[in-house]
Amino acid sequence: MNVAVVTVGDELLAGRTTDTNATWLCEQLDDRGVDVERVTTVPDRVSDIARVINEHRAEYDAVIVTGGLGPTHDDLTMEGVAAALGRDLEDHDEALAWLEADGYSRDDLVAGTAELPAGARALHNDAGVAPGAALEGVYVLPGVPGEMKAMFETIADEFAGTATYREAIVADEPESALLDRIAELRDRFDVSVGSYPGDSVRIELKGTDETTVADAAAWLRERVESP
Repeated sequence: MNVAVVTVGDELLAGRTTDTNATWLCEQLDDRGVDVERVTTVPDRVSDIARVINEHRAEYDAVIVTGGLGPTHDDLTMEGVAAALGRDLEDHDEALAWLEADGYSRDDLVAGTAELPAGARALHNDAGVAPGAALEGVYVLPGVPGEMKAMFETIADEFAGTATYREAIVADEPESALLDRIAELRDRFDVSVGSYPGDSVRIELKGTDETTVADAAAWLRERVESP
């Protein structure tokens, strides 16, 4: 399974808010064996939201969108999703009923709070108010991190792939000096390799066979200088 993550918000692009949602979602999906192949941040603009969602829907099995839910002037994500899917926005009876059961009367809710694209499945917000939605492989989650995480947990089982295994090796050598050994490692073992330099070099091995990954890590550890 491959997935794209779309985060929405002018504040993200201005650097006023750190995009922790994308990092958390990528980690959760990777742990489930799902390949995250694209992370895109778009402004609070309906046309940009709709365009990016349509582009990603054509390429990936699912698109997770986070941010811009609610009834305020800059909460435009649902409108963008509806435009991408050719749907109207309408009050969602199930979402309204759930909110009423949670203590909100319809008169208390700001207009638009429970408007979702026609035909969408409501995703209830156990940590907030504004509901999310799922429709045609697009999952729309809140931008508030606590709300987003709680809502993702309710749909996490819908994301599954091949289990992957990881091993990390730290080398006290320049990254350039390790190239030959990394190339030989790739020839010997069916693993992917990433190297991340800093004070030392962290080499991360990843594969779908636990024994192969462990053997590759053992082989490399014997051939690098440890800190």
